[in-house]
Amino acid sequence: MTSRVMLISPAMSVALREARFDDGCPVEAAGLRLAETAAASLPAADRVFVSPGVRCRETAVALGLDPVAEPGLAGLDVGRWRGATLAEVSSDEPEAVARWLADPSSAPHGGESVRDLCERIAKWLESVAGLGSGRIVAVVEPEVVRAAVAGALGAPESAFWRIDVPPLTATEFSGRDGRWNVRVGRALGE
Repeated sequence: MTSRVMLISPAMSVALREARFDDGCPVEAAGLRLAETAAASLPAADRVFVSPGVRCRETAVALGLDPVAEPGLAGLDVGRWRGATLAEVSSDEPEAVARWLADPSSAPHGGESVRDLCERIAKWLESVAGLGSGRIVAVVEPEVVRAAVAGALGAPESAFWRIDVPPLTATEFSGRDGRWNVRVGRALGE
């Protein structure tokens, strides 16, 4: 039996625009309007989930979804870097940032490593595949989409940094028996 999972990235927020590690800031008004417009383009879903992050919850509401909060879909925990821009952290801790970008098991910020995130998301993806047929939709942080794509394709964790996830795009997974096909980056509303 084929499983279908659609991961939707949140609308634009100030944190995304500024390359700031998520600090719980809300989605921009223009992003909410785009999400409201795109709502009609979403397929019917049997189950709907949302990352606990503010921008994901706000995007899900704007899309007209009634999701269940799923803590396992939380974005990458960046510890003490939360709220800082990548430029600020790179200036203050250049060696730590270099290590973090080069080694998926590194977590110099005191949070979660990319490897840990990839493993957590792979487990979630397999768990929802076990729910049977039907479509699952989840609004999740861009790094969750990256981790899911890398894992579904069997790519090394270092590929995580090579996957771009624009706001308000859908990444779709279909498959069975642990084998996934991936359709990436479709803008909602298309």
